[in-house]
Amino acid sequence: MKFSAHERTRARRYAMQALYQWDLSGADLLEVRSQFLEVEDFTRADEPYFIELLSDITKQVENIDKNISENIDRPFEQLDPVERAILRIALYELLSRADIPYRVTINEAVQLAKKFGAEQGHTFVNAVLDQAARSIRPAECAISGEKAAGR
Repeated sequence: MKFSAHERTRARRYAMQALYQWDLSGADLLEVRSQFLEVEDFTRADEPYFIELLSDITKQVENIDKNISENIDRPFEQLDPVERAILRIALYELLSRADIPYRVTINEAVQLAKKFGAEQGHTFVNAVLDQAARSIRPAECAISGEKAAGR
């Protein structure tokens, strides 16, 4: 089954909310996932991607958090919990989902931060992800930069 961009966006939103809840409550991730699958309306969301995000992000959380820490100007623990959840999703995509263009990942994260994050949190998320993308996907960023420069 093929899902639309809107359904993938909704899956990211649900994943961000679930990761936020998991992070703050310390609850079992499978419980949080089950709760979301019962309560939220997944008829217009990419449910398999939601499940992938929760499963794979938590399996790779140490590496993801290390990558976040390398690209922020404050201690990791001081990150806003919403921004931390958003960055975890985006770093997962940058590291593990080469099929998703880095610009799509950054745009989706910025939109989530605008909607759910602190005021001006989206500019922080954008800066962190722009820097991370250049180190994680240098070739893709270079090609994109050349296209933007009209070369």
